[in-house]
Amino acid sequence: MSEETSMEEIVIEDNYVAPPVETVPEASRIFHEIRTELKKIFIGQDDVAGQVLAALLAGGHVLLEGKPGLGKTHLVLALAKTFGGAFGRIQFTPDLMPSDVTGFRLYDMKSQSFELRKGPVFTNLLLADEINRAPAKTQASLLEVMQEQQVTIDGETLPLSAPFMTLATQNPVEHEGTYPLPEAQLDRFLMKIVIDYPNHTDEANIVAMAAAVKQSSSLASLRVVCSIDDIIRAQEETAQVRAVDELVAYAVAIVRATRESRAISLGAGTRGAISLVRVGKALAVMNGRRFVTPDDIKAVALPVLRHRVQLTPEIAISGQEVDDILRGIIDSVPAPRL
Repeated sequence: MSEETSMEEIVIEDNYVAPPVETVPEASRIFHEIRTELKKIFIGQDDVAGQVLAALLAGGHVLLEGKPGLGKTHLVLALAKTFGGAFGRIQFTPDLMPSDVTGFRLYDMKSQSFELRKGPVFTNLLLADEINRAPAKTQASLLEVMQEQQVTIDGETLPLSAPFMTLATQNPVEHEGTYPLPEAQLDRFLMKIVIDYPNHTDEANIVAMAAAVKQSSSLASLRVVCSIDDIIRAQEETAQVRAVDELVAYAVAIVRATRESRAISLGAGTRGAISLVRVGKALAVMNGRRFVTPDDIKAVALPVLRHRVQLTPEIAISGQEVDDILRGIIDSVPAPRL
């Protein structure tokens, strides 16, 4: 990637010339096939699809922020279809209970015993729709699930099947009857991805396609390009991508700069630096490399950090956005020359 690469999006090179086969990560080939399938039905949001795929490769969770009707559910369903994974959905509402998320034990009169009823979190891809509609107690039921990939029900700990990924959505416009996620829970998300409206041409194509076929028919047209085991191996391969000490120091310097900025009241923690390197490795793999570059770290910085910092009241009142402040901070940190 060139130095002019925009920090607005994670760029995955479509037309790169592939190096010799033995140098290309297997994960790169798998995820380019998945991306090709997603393009068939998820139109005009290539950067969003790329970021979600990077998060899956890195083994993290995603917070999707965008207005209703932009295809968030469609994307998750399609992604699960491409590798034969299980899909679960929870519609968060004010009356949703933690047991509705994780599951519970129900006493069966016939067998005279308690039977386990697993919740929707026992899946591969979990869509937590409008997560800020539920109160804090219900939101917190996802903390153990996201961090340890396990669920504790009545004292018994049950592991989740790998791979597991939570994709939570929230509407940035409606604030009536919502419960903002606390900073500790926001920090559990590897990335915050902002979905905007597609351009006119892409939106016309979406409308034409949706009006011509049922949603289930369009999903049925997708190929299963790999298995669940392939995804797990791809995640393991991504973790082995080389990030030299200078790259790690660069990620740490960016995070520390957010704590020193006068425009930010709460800077990113150490998990932010870890996430920069993890997603940087995923981006390297998706572009056919086994090593991370400074451009990889810079390209992933906005979606990785935008939900981990808070602006000071003075800056927030002035109308400046978090992304604007972060761009200035990232540009101020010198990148290593490798």
